[in-house]
Amino acid sequence: MVTIPSDFAKQAEAGTPNALIEADATDPAASGAAVASAPSIIERAVASVKQKNPSLKQDLLKSSTIIHRKYNPEGITQYNIVPGLLGVILQLTLVMMTSIALTRETERGTMENLLAMPASPFEIMCGKVLPYLAVGAVQVAVVLVAGRILFSIPFEGGLMLLIGAILVFVLSLVLLGYFISTIARTQMQAMQMTFFFFLPSLLLSGFMFPYAGMPGWAQTLGEIFPLTHFLRVVRAILLKGAEWNEISVSVYTLFLFVAVLLMLALKRFKRTLD
Repeated sequence: MVTIPSDFAKQAEAGTPNALIEADATDPAASGAAVASAPSIIERAVASVKQKNPSLKQDLLKSSTIIHRKYNPEGITQYNIVPGLLGVILQLTLVMMTSIALTRETERGTMENLLAMPASPFEIMCGKVLPYLAVGAVQVAVVLVAGRILFSIPFEGGLMLLIGAILVFVLSLVLLGYFISTIARTQMQAMQMTFFFFLPSLLLSGFMFPYAGMPGWAQTLGEIFPLTHFLRVVRAILLKGAEWNEISVSVYTLFLFVAVLLMLALKRFKRTLD
């Protein structure tokens, strides 16, 4: 946000124009270049005043730019990286473990026993998915505690809001892994498909590179990955103290992922019953 005071013109005529720049500094890599270039923009505006008013004394007309780096004024990189690591670790482990779970049943020949039981595809899915929700809960606790104690990550937002968002994200991951397991025939295939999803998600989600700095096509492609929306949520809650109305769009998108993956997994599993 660039704040131009109402008396900027009078300040310019007096030779001391001032402007305030407030930048979201949660990602130092993204905000650093923007903040560094901001004073030069103000200087160009002052130069324009000089050209339009040649009678002004050139040596008196100087600008002063005040910069506020919000949410991460010290520019500490770990404030941006550690919350993102929570999503990356959950995605890597949960999708892989869940995708291997059902595939292992097929390889070992125990799938016939599951199919012979009086259980619906949804009940079988719950039996395979719920244990990994518990695994995800342990991982979340470890990462949050380590981030707070070892890296002094601020915790500005509400705990229950964060836990609710994480639960939706974890549910989308385990459903994705289950869907992969209904396609893969072997555990090796399931692992390869997991990495085929994980690598572009890691590159296009905004974890490794600033999201706003990527090309338009890359940003559009990144929107199809749950990690992209989760990174926005977890960084907003932890670093900015965001409320529900500020993250609702991203959370609703994660709910959409859950609904779509649930339908695809159940439909695919039914096809494999024959």
